[in-house]
Amino acid sequence: MPLPPAEPAGRLLSPAELEAALRDIGARRYHNLHPFHRLLHDGKLDKDQVRAWALNRYYYQAMIPVKDATLLARLPDASLRRIWRQRIVDHDGDHEGDGGIERWLKLAEGVGFDRDYVLSTKGILAATRFSVEAYVHFVAERSLLEAIASSLTEMFSPTIISERVSGMLKNYDFITRETLAYFDKRLTQAPRDADFALDYVKRHATTPELQAQALDALRFKCSVLWTQLDALYFAYVAPAMVPPDAWRPGEGLRADVAAAGEAA
Repeated sequence: MPLPPAEPAGRLLSPAELEAALRDIGARRYHNLHPFHRLLHDGKLDKDQVRAWALNRYYYQAMIPVKDATLLARLPDASLRRIWRQRIVDHDGDHEGDGGIERWLKLAEGVGFDRDYVLSTKGILAATRFSVEAYVHFVAERSLLEAIASSLTEMFSPTIISERVSGMLKNYDFITRETLAYFDKRLTQAPRDADFALDYVKRHATTPELQAQALDALRFKCSVLWTQLDALYFAYVAPAMVPPDAWRPGEGLRADVAAAGEAA
């Protein structure tokens, strides 16, 4: 299916104006504003709803280095590749048991899941799978400028991480700092990556048309994140209609959790 075209271009923005326009997109469209996240951070979800979030978010985390590898292969010089490949290392790690994906698996195990069940991705919502894979295809098929601009949601991630960690630790007795260890490194990794991507976009979006493409790419990425939460809300909050083959409470839990018959 063809991707939608970028919005029509207007006048050429200064670098400062372009940055302000990008940040305005985050202020209005970033998924910290989604009702599901408000419920998550405010302690208003039950344990199974938190589990559904952890399970589905794993697929996004697992596909980030795949997305970055497609972009890395297209970068034209070694200096850019050296910078971008750090993102893959951050998620995949340098060795077994290291990296962001491993830390997310620990999060999923911490809320009760069996590791192999999470790795299988068989309980993932179809909408999660579709939106994440749409992002991978976007980065592979669009221009380098658009691919890099789409990563700029990382400009806004420190805010949501702070809200998420403090809110979940305060409101859920089954959440510990060890469970949320994934977010510790992201507080430094995300701003580093966002600074590079923002500088790249400001230097390479040199026409109104290119600036419009960069802005549209960030809107697309915000929609990728928002759509995942739409699906979670519909399936597990209201109207709580879990689609066929998606995870249902009680499935895929660690043996000790299942044996204890732990309630949500």
